[in-house]
Amino acid sequence: MRSHKCGELNTQHLGKPVALCGWVHRRRDHGGVIFIDLRDRAGLVQVVFDPDAPESFSIAESVRSEYVLRIEGIVRDRPEGTHNPNMATGEIEVLGKTIEVLNESETPPFPIESEIEVNEEMRLRFRYIDLRRTEMQHKMKVRRDVTRNLRQFLDDNEFFEIETPYLTKATPEGARDYIVPSRTHQNAFFALPQSPQLYKQLLMIAGMERYYQVVRCFRDEDLRADRQPEFTQLDIETSFMNEQEIMAIMEQMIRRLFKDIIDVDLVDPFPVMSYSEAMRRFGSDRPDLRIPLELVDIAEEMREVDFKVFSGPANDPHGRVVAMRLPEGGDLSRKEIDDLTKFVGIYGAKGLAYIKVNNLEAGVEGLQSPIVKFAPDEVWAKVMAKAGAQNGDLIFFGADKTDIVNEAIGALRVKLGLDRKLLSGNWKPLWVVDFPMFAWDDKAQRYTAIHHPFTAPSCSIEELKADPGHALSRAYDLVLNGTEVGGGSIRINRTDMQQIVFAILGIGHDEAREKFGFLLDALKYGAPPHGGIAFGLDRLVMLMTGAHSIRDVIAFPKTQTAACPLFNAPAFVSEEQLKELGIKLRKPAGKDKKQD
Repeated sequence: MRSHKCGELNTQHLGKPVALCGWVHRRRDHGGVIFIDLRDRAGLVQVVFDPDAPESFSIAESVRSEYVLRIEGIVRDRPEGTHNPNMATGEIEVLGKTIEVLNESETPPFPIESEIEVNEEMRLRFRYIDLRRTEMQHKMKVRRDVTRNLRQFLDDNEFFEIETPYLTKATPEGARDYIVPSRTHQNAFFALPQSPQLYKQLLMIAGMERYYQVVRCFRDEDLRADRQPEFTQLDIETSFMNEQEIMAIMEQMIRRLFKDIIDVDLVDPFPVMSYSEAMRRFGSDRPDLRIPLELVDIAEEMREVDFKVFSGPANDPHGRVVAMRLPEGGDLSRKEIDDLTKFVGIYGAKGLAYIKVNNLEAGVEGLQSPIVKFAPDEVWAKVMAKAGAQNGDLIFFGADKTDIVNEAIGALRVKLGLDRKLLSGNWKPLWVVDFPMFAWDDKAQRYTAIHHPFTAPSCSIEELKADPGHALSRAYDLVLNGTEVGGGSIRINRTDMQQIVFAILGIGHDEAREKFGFLLDALKYGAPPHGGIAFGLDRLVMLMTGAHSIRDVIAFPKTQTAACPLFNAPAFVSEEQLKELGIKLRKPAGKDKKQD
């Protein structure tokens, strides 16, 4: 139907006949001459119709935005003074000879190319229109290029691409499973995989040695800007490689990806930081290293002060007191500080103490804050020195349970860094290592796995049993600009170690046999040392395209409520289907009979 794509025409095609297909991006009538900007995936080209071809001119007069056309014509130079440097085809135009309307279009629900902000739900409801936008086409192209580049690297490094099942068994991965009822096995259910974790471990036991898969995963969890109920990850597993070797080859892959796709040279090698250092300095296990602000512990200085807000957490083994210096932050108004106080409240902080540093040489008289009176001068002198305070700075404080301080002041650090444009450099990758094996759940009164139950500890069985709360794992996360883009670990490859980890997690022998008997059995048959990693493909593309949400780099994403406005899903199914599956609906929890 066409000889060329719209966006690929240039001066090399001058004088040549072309046949083009695409959508009417814009139509303009300039005193008897009609201009149509025709658009396809490759870009735009200007087509001119004049009255010398009355039949084609008449049709051109009738077309509207988003009509689908086939046009034949001759490529020619644009008249002098009309070149458009903002278009790839801006030096040429096509003199239209024939025009065929392949399909008409109603007026779209929103302009295809416009500065007008369009409601996201409207964009998702008419996603096929939204995807016509140049910005979205570019993001889909980058996604295609990213996937192809990663596959090529792994193929070149002797990885096998192997598909694993979507209908599988529910396993504890840290989020809720999507459950699928089975018609042929009444009262039994499949689960959609949160990851192919167990399958890829079994592939290592099967001797595949190097595996990868670009795979869809499913998690029924609360959503954020970088979360979706269904998402794509690059899943990787290797045998006979330790964590340093896995991290090294993955660095090569990511460095090549960024260089090839967006011409960015990432640092070589990536820096490595322990989990404990990341939490101590930044309050987060995925710190954005572009932001120079850091948390400084001042519990030692605050243990003896009369100010219980500080001395209480300072003397609590589960508490933390920190200071964070905002250079030249003294210009913040009271309203701005009040807004920041509300912000940290989202993370459980009860308030946000601060000191404006007006004149360090004047001692406590040069410090401006309601809290200055609650501690001796020498205490504040030590705190200012420890925080590295300078005249004109603002020092923020956090004092509470450790988790609350880390989350609140860690989030404040990121907000201030972004809002005040304190970023140093554009790309800062980081490996975070030495994660704890377990976290204690106060509500359930038991340990939970920080990563997953198949992560190997860095200690012996005896040491793990003696002190599980202080055991470290052989896990590693790749963080880029404050976003976790990949996470992995060396796996447990011995049955006795796996059984001990299950026991610490409160998974008894019978439950372990029921849920993971196949894995425990497989580990008996010469399971090699193995480990792997999974990269969030959506997150990588989001960062590389500068998108604000992974929804912008997924062709058909779900909303914040895990719904699909385009298909109006999830939806109710018929009584007949439910009966065939042996399912009877009950009223949702919390609803009374009157509401039903």
